[in-house]
Amino acid sequence: MSTPPTPAAGHSVGVSLHWSKGHDAPHRDLHSSTPSHSTEHLLATASEGSTCSSVSLVSERTYLDAASAEPMHPAAREMLLSAVDSGWADPVRLHHEGRTARLLLDNARAVLADAVGVRPDELYLTTSGTAAIQAGLTAVRAARSRVGATIVHSAVEHSAVLHTAGEAAAEVGVDRLGRVELAAFTDAVRRPGVAVAALQSANHEVGTRQPVEAAAAAAGDVPLFVDASASVGHDVVPAGWSVLAASAHKWGGPAGVGLLAVKKGTRIAPAWPMDEREDGLSPGFPNVPNALAAAAALQARLAEAEELGKQHRAWIDEVRRRVAADIPDVEVVGDADDRLPHILTFSCLYVDGEALVTALDAEGFAVSSGSACTSSTLRPSHVLAAMGVLTHGNVRVSLGRDTTHDEVQRFCAVLPGLVQRIRAEVGM
Repeated sequence: MSTPPTPAAGHSVGVSLHWSKGHDAPHRDLHSSTPSHSTEHLLATASEGSTCSSVSLVSERTYLDAASAEPMHPAAREMLLSAVDSGWADPVRLHHEGRTARLLLDNARAVLADAVGVRPDELYLTTSGTAAIQAGLTAVRAARSRVGATIVHSAVEHSAVLHTAGEAAAEVGVDRLGRVELAAFTDAVRRPGVAVAALQSANHEVGTRQPVEAAAAAAGDVPLFVDASASVGHDVVPAGWSVLAASAHKWGGPAGVGLLAVKKGTRIAPAWPMDEREDGLSPGFPNVPNALAAAAALQARLAEAEELGKQHRAWIDEVRRRVAADIPDVEVVGDADDRLPHILTFSCLYVDGEALVTALDAEGFAVSSGSACTSSTLRPSHVLAAMGVLTHGNVRVSLGRDTTHDEVQRFCAVLPGLVQRIRAEVGM
């Protein structure tokens, strides 16, 4: 297969992104004219008139849904605002503006590749983590079509993995902590007709880490695809994988940037082989400013990861203890020790998940739930169902870089009263 563009001379894998408009950047004054139409309405928010059923009763907001998306890292915001002036051209064109965009894209690719431990020519940029999952699994399965079409995966993978696998899938169960049954995984991956095995680095709902290295050893010659979206920027991703996917908005980068890393020696057959961009793995015009912002955010986040990880782990341990002690009939799920540092999920008996999320939102807390109403599906969380734990009344708390200890303590103080009130409303 062909390879994506490698960095220009002088821009190594360890390149550091510190923006400055060099002499090679085209000079364009984008602020010389005033828009002919007002754009203020584009920033209208729920507070200015909304049909949302939940209205916050407090002015102070506490965001505890970082596992869904992080606010943009300051490094990403600064990079994005600078890059839009010079990274707007088509990077495959030979003119000055195109070459400038190409150099910037190469810089972003080098930093992102270094962060996930591959060479720049092994790193592809996609439009999202979901797109990276779909493109990666599809490309590996197509390349191994003579071997078979089966995708072996755990029962707690992201829905993008489940949908891509489709009917040609062999699902492997997990234990009550959400960890794949390794013996069953080994048996499944060694059967005839297996094209690729898929195992997440850690679960996005409950935080439990998966035995990636052991699974890779069990897979042998079968490529192991790892969805590392929940881990990159927060935790170390174990070795052994052949293909890896990640998503920038999970580490404080902009939405619309996904990573697909394919190690040398792993055969792929892209779905769009006639597209010259990203080897046909992600067709269309690349968003160079967003790629640069994603790289800047990940570079900054990795520098903070050790300190933030220790902080988040201690605070999540505190939430785990207080929830179990202060709320009756509650089940805290996932591994208490071998887990991501920033995620905790618990389920409250006799409580509707949507009602609890709405009540917390009214008190200023943004959390998520796997219940049907808040996830816009017609069934409860497939992750919790596979674990054999309560599938209703669940709340996921996930901490971000801006979360404070005071906010965590306030959440722990407010939660028991809300659960008690909701139970009382239904006669419990």
